[in-house]
Amino acid sequence: MNTLATLAPLKLDRTRQSAPQVCDALREMILSVQLAPGTVLQRTELAEHFGISQTPIRDALLRLGEEHLVDIYPQHATVVSRIDVKAALQVHFLRRAIEIELLKALCDLPDDAHRHLLQHLQTHLDAQQAALDPLEFAAFSVSDLAFHKEMYDAADVAPLWSLVRRQSGHVDRLRRLNLPAQGKAQAVVRDHRAIVEALARRDPAGAEAALRTHLAGTLAFVRDIRERFPDWVV
Repeated sequence: MNTLATLAPLKLDRTRQSAPQVCDALREMILSVQLAPGTVLQRTELAEHFGISQTPIRDALLRLGEEHLVDIYPQHATVVSRIDVKAALQVHFLRRAIEIELLKALCDLPDDAHRHLLQHLQTHLDAQQAALDPLEFAAFSVSDLAFHKEMYDAADVAPLWSLVRRQSGHVDRLRRLNLPAQGKAQAVVRDHRAIVEALARRDPAGAEAALRTHLAGTLAFVRDIRERFPDWVV
């Protein structure tokens, strides 16, 4: 059976290169667990689904392999990777280290830049709040990521955001499996609000404490995920 048969077809923009579009589409399917860990990805099926040749499919899969979202077995198969808890813990450590220093820098922004940052963070918070009831995961996820990216941009370290995102596939999937849990999305919004309030006070210690609280819950649910999805997690 075609693994993509139940998914909506993607209409590619023919004015752009195909491989990056396919890569983005497959990445989203993997991170949202539409393509579950262990799913075999056949180039012929993918080429048929996207209506293109196998060459951009190969290039897209190679990129996803670099992000550890697929395991490529030459001359055999490409498989959606299982969720690697050790890798998730490593990127969690990296993100915490970066964002603690990030918040310190944001507390020292000039007045105009500081005010601009707070306004944009509040806009993202409002979008998250609007996506809560009922939970609209896609909209919530977009505004969640935008909230954090806003801080990297304001501190003029946008390349570090790209670095973190490239390494975040495993932790993103763990969060996706946990987010429907009762109260989890509400807790994310509450933590984000605490971070904004500390930034508004220009309180680096308070901002760090709020961030640590926020990130502490990121992987606290791994045992439950392991029990619910034993074939998906290593």
